[in-house]
Amino acid sequence: MDTITIRPATLADMDTLLQFEQGVIAAERPFDPTLKDEHINYYNLPELITAAHCHLVVAELAGELIGSGYARIETSKIYLKHPQYAYLGFMYVLPQYRGKGVNKAVIAALQEWAVSQGMNELRLEVYYQNAPAVKAYEKVGFISHMIAMRKGV
Repeated sequence: MDTITIRPATLADMDTLLQFEQGVIAAERPFDPTLKDEHINYYNLPELITAAHCHLVVAELAGELIGSGYARIETSKIYLKHPQYAYLGFMYVLPQYRGKGVNKAVIAALQEWAVSQGMNELRLEVYYQNAPAVKAYEKVGFISHMIAMRKGV
């Protein structure tokens, strides 16, 4: 495979990023019965691109955007050792490029940015039933920490 480039996303990438967002939503719908049935959006993409506390990157191969992810600086709960952490989200890779190291390269770039911002903790959320995603995150060093639970009434 040609070299994958990781670069900051720009507002010019919006059309593709909106398609990636719908790809994330489609992948997660089977795991979350609480999502609305109609068209939804998860992210404020312009803010993720322009805000100083966020870093949205894209993976590019031969001029084509093939993946994305962001890191956002969050304030920790007061009882934790780290006052802030980098929350990762919008992790998406086009299906034909999965398993080729794209997600690993995106996470490495986000981690590098987070460290440059003084962070020493990365966090993300993944549906526990989404075994391929869990495996991909474990492969790059993430460990399960807590399980969020819900009950409809």
